[in-house]
Amino acid sequence: MRYYFAPLEGITNALYRNAWRAQFSPADRYFTPFITPTESLSLQTKELRDVQPECNQGMDLVPQLLTNRPEPFVAAARKLQQLGYPEVNLNLGCPSGTVVAKRKGSGLLAEWDLLEPLLDGIFTALPDLRISIKTRLGKDDPDEFPELMELYNRYPLSELIIHPRIQRDFYRGPVRTDWFAQGLAMAKMPVCYNGDLFTAEDVAAFHRQFPTVERVMLGRGLIANPGLLGELRGEAPIDKAQFRAFHDRLYRDYQAALHGEKPVLHKMKELWSYWQASFADCEKAMKRIRKAQHLAEYESAVAWLFATCPLAENRRFVQK
Repeated sequence: MRYYFAPLEGITNALYRNAWRAQFSPADRYFTPFITPTESLSLQTKELRDVQPECNQGMDLVPQLLTNRPEPFVAAARKLQQLGYPEVNLNLGCPSGTVVAKRKGSGLLAEWDLLEPLLDGIFTALPDLRISIKTRLGKDDPDEFPELMELYNRYPLSELIIHPRIQRDFYRGPVRTDWFAQGLAMAKMPVCYNGDLFTAEDVAAFHRQFPTVERVMLGRGLIANPGLLGELRGEAPIDKAQFRAFHDRLYRDYQAALHGEKPVLHKMKELWSYWQASFADCEKAMKRIRKAQHLAEYESAVAWLFATCPLAENRRFVQK
């Protein structure tokens, strides 16, 4: 089984990828949070900085692009190719309302007047670059998926990553594995599964159901439990000392990279919205973390959590 680290906007940047990879069992492949090429067909400075090869050494990293026009995609892909990337990924999965309103991400799945010219344009212009797609089943109804699969099969995709929900599901409700099975049967390209694999038991159950699928993408569960890949490879669950060391490195790195207390607090509180799944009886400590207005208050709350809250036996992320 090959394990991919999913892109999570605002979280899995180069700083996070490097801190995580330095301490835990590495992923086989990493995907960047989506990059949106500007109307000038360029990448923004922050986005370019995050994909610089020197910031991602030792990783099989795939940049992900979000657009609905071939020209920005091609220009950005060429720039990424010059940086040494042999593959880029097209985001057709983001369910965010602001993204969908711009007819991008999973919103593009219902916009065939844009989707077909986009795919025609990028595959015609980039025959020497591997192009993969991350998709949902459709925008409004999973019945859209068979026709989408027929469209994808017309192109030489290097890989299709399927999150078996529609846009309107966001991340609510069960994944639609029956529709994933249909897509898998139709696919002419390698298929990777993504969606609600939060524990080693989840992955084992998925593999029993789909024994031919050799690639899975892990996201929210891998943020909540940074040791999940190790567990999948037979290692013991991480202990509090390892978790604390990871937290402390990220905390130091964000203090060095960001200006002011509020941006650092925002980043760390966002991470704790996932990490709390790894701790039992932590409601009071989490309340103190969420209420912290200064780094000193935050540090005190975190120290109290690590001192008083045991690690959970079942480290399952629950969507709030």
